This record gives sequence, C-alpha cells and structure tokens, in this order.
Amino acid sequence: MNNLRHVVVILGALACLAACVGDFLFTFLLGSRYPDYNQITDVMSLLGTSGSPVSHIISLWWIILGFLIIIFAVSFRITFSSPGIYPTISFWLLVTYGAGEGIGSALFKADVAEISMTSSYVFHDIFSGAGVLAILILPLSVARISPFSMSIIFRRFSWLVFISGTLLLILFTFRFTGSVSTFPVKYTGLWQRLFVFQSYIYLLVIASVMARRALFPKAGSVD
Repeated sequence: MNNLRHVVVILGALACLAACVGDFLFTFLLGSRYPDYNQITDVMSLLGTSGSPVSHIISLWWIILGFLIIIFAVSFRITFSSPGIYPTISFWLLVTYGAGEGIGSALFKADVAEISMTSSYVFHDIFSGAGVLAILILPLSVARISPFSMSIIFRRFSWLVFISGTLLLILFTFRFTGSVSTFPVKYTGLWQRLFVFQSYIYLLVIASVMARRALFPKAGSVD
C-alpha cells in the first residue's frame, strides 16, 4: 500500500512539473505564432480569445493544465495528511487554481464586443480571478503545514512569494485604469508572467519536497 502511495505522490509531483514548465513553453511558443502579439505588453488571456489564431490549441492546453494541477493537489493531500485545517485549505486552493485559471479560463474566452464585455469575458475573469487569488494566498497556508512549518527558510520563502505576488498583482491590476501610457500598464504582460513564474517556482519547491519524501521516507526536513 505504501508503494502505491509513493507512486501516486511521485506522479503528482511530475504532474506539477509538466504543468509549470509546459505552461511557459506553450505560452511562449503559441504567442510567437500570433502576429503582433507581445509577451511583455499583452496578457495571456488574449491567446485564447475567439480572434486568436491559436485559440483552440491554447484552450486545450489550459484544460490539460487544470487537470494536471488538480492531480498535483490530490497528490499533495495524500502526502501531507496530518491533522489540521491547513492541508485541506491548501488542497482546495490548488484545486481552485487548476479549475479557475486552467479549465475555467479555457471554457470561457476573454472576448469583447466592440467596447463592452461579453458574458464569456465576465465568467473568464471570475474563474481566472478566483484562481489567481487562490495561488496568491497558498503560501500562507502551506507554510503552516508540517514539515514546512518547521523550516524557517521555507516560512520566509513563503512570505517572500506572497508579498512579491501581491505587488505584482497590484501592478497587473493597473491595466483596468484604461491609461495605456502609464508605466505599469505598458508592461501588463510582464507583471502577469512574473506573477505566474514565482508562483510556479513555489509549486515546484513543494513538488520537490513531495518527491523526496516519497523516494526517501526518512528525509523529513524541508531545508
């Protein structure tokens, strides 16, 4: 039974690796196939709009991404099954991210009709926003789970990810001001990608701890 559990945990860690690395690769490669698309100034959602030449491909990837994150979430919950509310909270935050930023963003395209938002755009923002909020506060929950809570380095790392994520999210939200000439708005795509990048680094650190605990059960430390 323990061997099966270890296999599931390792598969979950690999799912996380595939999701994080794959998301950046797909976004970069498909963005290069979209004429006039700029990775620094344009948001990722633009790749999935109805007018995008890579809409169907990126939407399919986002669905796969969502399921990979959910698989990782299940593996995470199996790995850290200690009593307490934080393992459960962390599990649902990961599921929310996978379902929101992945599956929800794929099913509802960020389309606009002339100067107004479509219902699909609204639902896209709702699902995406829920996913972003979930991944933003995830470090605050994971840092309270053993063995992470026993590592001062990891706790500081968690706070760093949360604070930097909050700052990047604030910079990203300047896009709603409508003033494209201001400094933050010019680099909307950059803020979004940096936010995703630091969030994925955090997930990969968790995945590496999970894999190490499965391969070397006696290794209890996070440091």
